[in-house]
Amino acid sequence: MTSIADGLLRAAQKDLGYREQSNGYTKFGDWYYANVDQSDSYFKTAPWCDMFIAWAANEAGVEQYVGEFAYTVDHAKWFMEQGAWSDTPEPGALVFYDWAGSDSVEGIDHVGIVEKAEGQNISTIEANVDAIWLKRKERDQSNVVGYGLPRKVQENKDGSLAQESEGTAAAAFGGDTETPVKSAAMFDLSPADQKTVASVTAASPDARSSMTPAIHDGALPAALLTLLLCATLVAKGVNACKSVERHRAVPA
Repeated sequence: MTSIADGLLRAAQKDLGYREQSNGYTKFGDWYYANVDQSDSYFKTAPWCDMFIAWAANEAGVEQYVGEFAYTVDHAKWFMEQGAWSDTPEPGALVFYDWAGSDSVEGIDHVGIVEKAEGQNISTIEANVDAIWLKRKERDQSNVVGYGLPRKVQENKDGSLAQESEGTAAAAFGGDTETPVKSAAMFDLSPADQKTVASVTAASPDARSSMTPAIHDGALPAALLTLLLCATLVAKGVNACKSVERHRAVPA
């Protein structure tokens, strides 16, 4: 099981047995209104199967790979746009249903999280089921339209970011000039700093390696220092410049 799946399922399991109030209010819809979309207070009492997933993803710190939606059709389309749509279930996948059995994305009207898949049967955690509950369900796949894979979203996003980071550094230090370059102006460099950058970029890879320790004196901004260090490693053939996405803090 991937770390995304594990974290998402742990967060979802914490509130098993929760039920909406008599007026339809849920804490998950309230959270969604306060933190994701304040356009309509109706979210507080709206059908909450997808808003619960947004909450669980945020609790686990994986919302950028799971998505934050209230409308299941848009959520499914988002996974398709991310190249993370599948016909095969796996733990941590989001399962999208059309109770009319149309197999059409436009007909999707419910979503859950897969805990386990065995043959044609899936075990899930679903919100707003049996009218009011957050609970586990055992289902066949007859009404499943497809599966959104957060694991695949992560692979696609992180892979693209790593390639972009390496391409930018290589271009800045003598590589492929067709790749967009982060210019010195982006870092608000002083004339002295620009002179330092120029001397490093003009040096050969071996010379650049010997010069790199000298820039640890604090004269350069941290972001530029990172770029210079990455470029030196790229020139040496070392892949150590992976981009890291920041997780949004869980609201209090």
